[in-house]
Amino acid sequence: MLIVAGSLYVDPDRREAYLADCVEVVRQARSAPGCVDFAISADLVEPGRINVYERWESETRLLEFRGAGPADEQAVAILGAEVRRYLISAVEAP
Repeated sequence: MLIVAGSLYVDPDRREAYLADCVEVVRQARSAPGCVDFAISADLVEPGRINVYERWESETRLLEFRGAGPADEQAVAILGAEVRRYLISAVEAP
């Protein structure tokens, strides 16, 4: 299991537009082979922060979906990012 999680930072005045541009990406990811979960959402406290959470069956499946990364207009809008990849060896119920 692989988790990709973290934060993207955009101009607070452009955050809603950025998120609107991500709707189709989320739909595509959720229907991609190997995607367990995929979410991109506005942070409730920081106006320019976008939270990213992805869960994949394997790195191979993630890379098959990811391709070249975000579209050019999305990449330009990102002012900063703190996103990490986590390899999970076991999953248990709380």
